[in-house]
Amino acid sequence: MSYCDGWCTTQADQKYHDTEWGFPVHNDRKLFEFLMLEVLQCGLSWQLVIKKRAIFRTCFDKFDYTKIAAYGAQDIQRILNTPGMIRSERKIKAIIQNARAFLRVRKDFGSFSKFLWSYSEGKSIIYAGHARGAVPTANGLSTQISRELKARGFTFLGPVTIYSYLQSCGVINDHDFTCPLFKKISQQYSCITKKRDQEVF
Repeated sequence: MSYCDGWCTTQADQKYHDTEWGFPVHNDRKLFEFLMLEVLQCGLSWQLVIKKRAIFRTCFDKFDYTKIAAYGAQDIQRILNTPGMIRSERKIKAIIQNARAFLRVRKDFGSFSKFLWSYSEGKSIIYAGHARGAVPTANGLSTQISRELKARGFTFLGPVTIYSYLQSCGVINDHDFTCPLFKKISQQYSCITKKRDQEVF
């Protein structure tokens, strides 16, 4: 069983893995959605997040960061009262705060995509050993990006959470080498190979 097979335990997981996870994302709306899914996942299983993804999209205007940045107390209460929603006021407030910080990054860099992908020169990173299962929970890159995002006003985004995010949006290609998508992404997208993952910035 490969690393990827190990977490594809449901049909929804499999679809997410086969069509989204690890594919390079440059669209800001989707980058924001992926980032906020990581916020919502903190302390919960990823399977639950995938299961409730449609509810999250309804609650947060399909993750339109411009609309979310304007949310107030009534929106927080609306979201908390939505059937099936994770009832965490701290996470809801974090998403609103992060939407506002996201807009500031777009203003400074032109897009969040430009900011994020500048850390890898616009290429997906393949770390030696990861494809054979030696996958860390965080690394030098995720630590640096987490630190930068926190300095820019983001919250709920520590190095472990950011590492998971970098995997999901394709900045890091962490598909197992036995997974067909490892080869597909490696061949169809610009990639860079690194021998170690404790980068010093």
